[in-house]
Amino acid sequence: MFPELETERLVLREITKEDADDVFACFSNPEAMRYYGQDPFERREQAEQLIGFFADSLRDQRGIRWGIERKGSPGLIGTIGLNAWSPKHRRAEIGYEIHPDHWRKGYASEAAACVVGYGFEALRLARIGAVVFTENAASSGMLEKLGFRREGVLRNYIVQSGISHDTYAYSVVSEGERR
Repeated sequence: MFPELETERLVLREITKEDADDVFACFSNPEAMRYYGQDPFERREQAEQLIGFFADSLRDQRGIRWGIERKGSPGLIGTIGLNAWSPKHRRAEIGYEIHPDHWRKGYASEAAACVVGYGFEALRLARIGAVVFTENAASSGMLEKLGFRREGVLRNYIVQSGISHDTYAYSVVSEGERR
């Protein structure tokens, strides 16, 4: 059964085929994809394929992705999840995107805090990492407010639109693992 999570203002829930239009709206938006590491979608079918990829990742214990929905407002405003999940090594990387119509309202931070808590408590992760374009000050600031530490720069780590980009590597570790 898919683990549905709630925050004060949000429901983090399973992404289904019925969400394809919302997923497409976000993943086809150039601003939402600016620092995501992939080019914006051009066809709705790409959203349907991504939803299938999310389901396969959970089944294979490689990741888990939630749709972000505002309480009382049906429809996804973005997604958030744990990628590169390694149960054996008790680590994963957090990733997220929010449609620009919903930026600067604290939704990403609220959802990320919830997912980090779930990762440490339910999945027993020791470490959650994040990779952020060096130009993405908003994401870097949010992660730092959530307790993530910048570990360094990954040079030419992500190619998007044919251009190599440097990224910052961040992580937060569980209380029991901190040194």
